[in-house]
Amino acid sequence: MCATGVTAFDSTFSCGDYDGALRDLIHLYKYRRVRPLAAYFGGMLSRGFPRDQRFDAIVPVPQHWIKYLARGFDHTRTLARDLSRRTGVPVMRALRKVRHTPAQAGLTRARRRKNVGGAFAARGGARVQGLNLLLLDDVFTTGATANAAAAALKKAGAAHVSILTLARADRYGNWRAGAPARVVESFEGASE
Repeated sequence: MCATGVTAFDSTFSCGDYDGALRDLIHLYKYRRVRPLAAYFGGMLSRGFPRDQRFDAIVPVPQHWIKYLARGFDHTRTLARDLSRRTGVPVMRALRKVRHTPAQAGLTRARRRKNVGGAFAARGGARVQGLNLLLLDDVFTTGATANAAAAALKKAGAAHVSILTLARADRYGNWRAGAPARVVESFEGASE
């Protein structure tokens, strides 16, 4: 990932692979608004939470207001609130999406980076100077969104930004063989 310019965050953690049943459930939650899945996903994220690190806040990756109106809810902020209740780490709305972007699905790695480049900025009044932050999103694919959001947080003074997602898509073909992600739990092994 470093060779492709994905360097703004310090570590990344995912709860499972973005395929099969987990992918289907994420789509139900995100696009079909099956909101009760938030509690299930909150449990997954809690188990995937990197307990060997200390975080000052959980920062949900924001969506643009146009997407919010179309979707009817902020799926990532809902997940962040649930994870906060389970871990005691407060949610901080430190980012805003300043530019509406087309969906990332179907774009090449380079086009994804260009699509979200400069799309995020620190919210006015967000005090992130020197903080260790956990950036939360639903899916990690190429890292373009996570990188752009983490870059905005670092520009605002964050000391450390880790990423936690429900799922990771295997866009690199071999991320299990030493890439910086750690799969915490696959969906098939879930007990809830």
